[in-house]
Amino acid sequence: MSLKENFETAVKESKELTKRPDNETLLKLYSLYKQATDGDISPDTPVPNMFDFVNKAKYEAWKSLTGITPDTAMADYIDLIEQLKRPA
Repeated sequence: MSLKENFETAVKESKELTKRPDNETLLKLYSLYKQATDGDISPDTPVPNMFDFVNKAKYEAWKSLTGITPDTAMADYIDLIEQLKRPA
């Protein structure tokens, strides 16, 4: 399978995890997904209100991946899902 196909499979598997990941891991998954599908965050993307903690955290997590290629983000997302699927 291609990287993109493996990524799409990992996205489906992320919705079927038996245990919900902690918030830090969820932010990592979100930011890797956004970087893989949308690339670098646009300078035109408005910064969320400082009291909107969830969206501010998502924004900062995605922004922290600026410069990482979509292929690298896809591979990292796949690796993280594989780790989460392993029994504890």
